[in-house]
Amino acid sequence: MDKKKIIIIASVVVLLLCAGLGYMVYSYMQESAEKEEMLKLAEMDKREMENEYARFAQQYSEMKTQINNDSLIAQLDKEQQRTEELLAELKQVKATDAAEIMRLKKELATLRSILRSYVHEIDSLNRVNEQLRSENQQVKAQYTQATQTITNLSTEKETLSEKVAIASQLDATGISMVGQNKRGKKARKVKDVKKFVVSFVIARNITAQAGNRSIYVRITKPNNEVLTNGGTFVYENRNLEYSAKKDIEYNGEATSVTVYWDVNEFLSKGTYRVSVFADGHNIGNASFNYEK
Repeated sequence: MDKKKIIIIASVVVLLLCAGLGYMVYSYMQESAEKEEMLKLAEMDKREMENEYARFAQQYSEMKTQINNDSLIAQLDKEQQRTEELLAELKQVKATDAAEIMRLKKELATLRSILRSYVHEIDSLNRVNEQLRSENQQVKAQYTQATQTITNLSTEKETLSEKVAIASQLDATGISMVGQNKRGKKARKVKDVKKFVVSFVIARNITAQAGNRSIYVRITKPNNEVLTNGGTFVYENRNLEYSAKKDIEYNGEATSVTVYWDVNEFLSKGTYRVSVFADGHNIGNASFNYEK
């Protein structure tokens, strides 16, 4: 056999091998895609079953509110519990576990049949009592409507009062605290701080009542001790110490407030917290860190 024929035969063999390998790769990819699609379908089927189990459990719960029969309610309780147990089992089962999925599908079909029988039984009981219900329907409806109206009015009043109270609360914004040294300049180190200057703005609030306000500022050291001269104010039924107090006249417009605290004790480095209070409410908070 000459060299040319050998090359031709070798080329044909290589082409056949490549074709075979390509077909195997294509078949593997096709099989993987089909498996993935089947898994998605199985997951969807499982979710649908879970939804139906949950719906059946809810229906049992609703039916119990429609009857006044202790024996029947006990039966419904039992079936509802069984439904919830099967739902819990289903949630633990993998979608690929065909045997368990099939078993739970059969259980679902049984539950569906049982539920229908209870629906029919309750409908029959309701028809038996229909005449008595009709006689009292108008009176009950009027009473329910009157009660609901009173309840709604009371709820609306409470809600409105809460909204007004919340809306009328003051709000301290842009809280800043600067430590000044003995020359009145910004101190770079906490040990040089001789005075804290706390500034903020009471935000505009047209729903808040105008008039005089007492603003309390608490400055808390890193060890949670309050910088204070012993003055207190009431907050949530207890007395809190404050660092500085300032009385302002608030007319609903944005109002700038600045308070001062003269340092007469040792200050350690760390995080200092500033809290602002007014009208018995905490209206603003901020933290400031001194690393030196």
